[in-house]
Amino acid sequence: MSTKKNILDYETVRLDDEKNALVIINQTKLPYEIEILSLTEQKDIWTAIYLLQVRGAPAIGVAAAIGIYLAALEISKKTDNKDEFCKEFVKAKEYLASARPTAVNLFWALDRMENVAKENVDKSIDEIVKLLHDEAIKIHDEDIWVCKQIGEYALTLVKPGDGLLTHCNAGQLATVKYGTATAPMYLGHERGYNFRIFADETRPLLQGARLTSFELHESGMDVTLICDNMSAMVMKNGWVNAVFVGCDRVAANGDAANKIGTSVVATVAKRYNVPVYICAPTSTIDMNTPTGAEIKIEERKPEEVTEMWYKERMAPVGVKVFNPAFDVTDNDLIAGIVTEFGIATAPYDKSLPEIFEKKRKYMEGK
Repeated sequence: MSTKKNILDYETVRLDDEKNALVIINQTKLPYEIEILSLTEQKDIWTAIYLLQVRGAPAIGVAAAIGIYLAALEISKKTDNKDEFCKEFVKAKEYLASARPTAVNLFWALDRMENVAKENVDKSIDEIVKLLHDEAIKIHDEDIWVCKQIGEYALTLVKPGDGLLTHCNAGQLATVKYGTATAPMYLGHERGYNFRIFADETRPLLQGARLTSFELHESGMDVTLICDNMSAMVMKNGWVNAVFVGCDRVAANGDAANKIGTSVVATVAKRYNVPVYICAPTSTIDMNTPTGAEIKIEERKPEEVTEMWYKERMAPVGVKVFNPAFDVTDNDLIAGIVTEFGIATAPYDKSLPEIFEKKRKYMEGK
């Protein structure tokens, strides 16, 4: 019997209490090599988020929570002055928050951890650090439940044998388990739905090719990799019944920022009457951002377009490059936003507050 582990046998992001380390899969090495990084220094955790060694909004949130806990632990070893501890904690939080601007889970997780510290400021430093540890573990464990719930709701939108298309990677590699957009795929696979899945390659960083097709293929699913400019053909052929994508931030009006190219997929899907569903934990929904126009879009290095993945540079030296990491899909192109507390549909300015009301009641009942 083979004992070889596949990518799904590894946790995407976790806390190693023995080594006081953030442990992640280095996603920049996939699919060629499964490299596990054990990070203890704040600069290395910041770099891991910035360089996409850990990526995907939920996974970034979990990594940030663990990272700021480790920062607090380190600070506690250097001072027993509460004011100094709090001052250094805020500096560490701001430092991690500067790694990437678009994924709201990064700020959500750091704010949630800071709230724990603020609400327990009367306690000792050691007690605060212990509470931060427990909150980081809670954020990690909640992510599994959230993704499974998203999968259950998303499964109600499709039927066995359907063709599904996804863009970028909102899979297990972007979360702790199941993924968001891939959660219905994993749950459906467990239940014999026999989905036919199309994965866009997702230029320029090829997350769909390197990550999504890799993890779905490793799981035994029927997955076909296509170039980004092939989505219209597979939809026109009638091979796609629904599009499931993740997101890095949803605005209060339902506009959704996701990996660059998502709005192209959604526009094409509208033409061929294929519904597009955004799979979004409530932690990714930013009710303080009115519309997609207010979402800050990260622009990355031009070398990702002109040189990465190529043996030799593939564009003229000196040519201008525009390399936004995300685009915003307008809410009128979105058939529904699938959350862990149900599915929001237009008008989103009414349905999203209803989702948060369900969340409030759930949290009160826990």
